[in-house]
Amino acid sequence: MHKLGILLSGRGSNFLAIHRAIEDGRIRDAEIAVVISNKPDAAGLEAAHSLGLNALAIPQEGKGQAAREAHDTKMIAALTDYGVDLVCLAGYMRIITPAFVEAFPNRILNVHPSLLPAFPGLDAQHQAFEYGAKVAGCTVHFVDEAVDHGVIILQKTVPVLDEDTAETLSARILEQEHLAYPEALSRVLSGKYHIVDRRYLPKS
Repeated sequence: MHKLGILLSGRGSNFLAIHRAIEDGRIRDAEIAVVISNKPDAAGLEAAHSLGLNALAIPQEGKGQAAREAHDTKMIAALTDYGVDLVCLAGYMRIITPAFVEAFPNRILNVHPSLLPAFPGLDAQHQAFEYGAKVAGCTVHFVDEAVDHGVIILQKTVPVLDEDTAETLSARILEQEHLAYPEALSRVLSGKYHIVDRRYLPKS
């Protein structure tokens, strides 16, 4: 049984999508071992508690690189204590340190609301809308030391409609995130893949 660690900073809609996928059998041989937030008041923590899951807040104390590293050391320790073997960033609004990536090599996943490598960073949906993109979407990828840069596992596309606003486009992308993340997670947990250079390739 694989043990998942969910990291979030807000409402946790992608966390709940993963939980539903486990409950209905789309993700097999996995359980959520712990949900952790850097925000004590994150709605996702309350949702985790209501589902009877282990949930805790680990806020960062202080600012600067030393504080970031100290915070990630606590995060790594907590995930290790719960026996986590795969980490899922689900709206976790922090850039993790290289030490964090090294602690879970090719075992950290993230979902980003654009078709990477286009529009990395914050407000990707608004970036796509303002740029005039005709197709947007989301990407589930492994996490490495660079922002929104790791090997792509899968992507789902969303057409940008003439009548769209940045908000309506964001909402439709989020719907696809809720489908893409469980699908990508299931693929990774199966172990039926290999990585060649930057390419994620399924095994037959």
